[in-house]
Amino acid sequence: MSLILQAAILGLVQGLTEFLPVSSSAHLILVPRLAGWNDPFLNSASFDVMLHMGTLLALLIYFWRDLISLLGAWLASIRERSIANDPRRRLAWLLVISTIPGAVLGALGESFFDTFFRQHSLIWIAALLAVGALLLAVAERVGRHNRRLADLRVPDAVGIGAAQAFALFPGISRSGITIAAALFVGLEREAAARFSFLMATPIIAGAGILKSRELFSGGLQAANVAPLLAGLVSAAVAGLVAVAFLLAYLRRRSTALFIGYRLVLAAVLVVFVIVAPR
Repeated sequence: MSLILQAAILGLVQGLTEFLPVSSSAHLILVPRLAGWNDPFLNSASFDVMLHMGTLLALLIYFWRDLISLLGAWLASIRERSIANDPRRRLAWLLVISTIPGAVLGALGESFFDTFFRQHSLIWIAALLAVGALLLAVAERVGRHNRRLADLRVPDAVGIGAAQAFALFPGISRSGITIAAALFVGLEREAAARFSFLMATPIIAGAGILKSRELFSGGLQAANVAPLLAGLVSAAVAGLVAVAFLLAYLRRRSTALFIGYRLVLAAVLVVFVIVAPR
């Protein structure tokens, strides 16, 4: 299989699993291992940057009106030194507050967690997939599902933002853990997913900017340009589909489908580890 096709497939995996609550980092570790893809480029910082830029592009396309409105409201609150009773200003500040815990902890620990779990047993990932499923199940059970974004308060945003830091563990899922945290504080399912996606935009942008230094400092070979673009475009298209699908899905249904998927995948991984040749 050509490197371009492999890159496109991994972009597809990234775009879908970044936003569905099933863990993108776990899938990006699993797919190359199970498929036997060992090209170092697929594990390079350059390729990782492009996948993140693809998912960021998906968020910017889908939420561009919301993001412009929220940015304008945030700047207006700074200029006027007042949030007043404007729900857009309040939401903008809650999003800023929610990104701080995850950004700080992510900057400190992402490299360690990514390296550790790429080099260690798949059993870790299976266990974390199951843990993430359990957290979603409990959140579904105890959450009231009756609060909207306008009902969020500062402690809620801090809690959701702090939960995002656990996405450093491959298998937990950034969208999964933040949606679970939002459900715990009583948000409606669609509102929980929407807040998770809006909160992800600056986080993904920041991660992409930090990692892009490695991309430009190390140089880029001409042969890798096409795979990079394939990964970026594939991740953007798949991410756009995943965002639209999940928001529509959660208007009518619970996260039970994703809880079941995580448990099945965890079981498959355990079986694979047991029966795979050493």
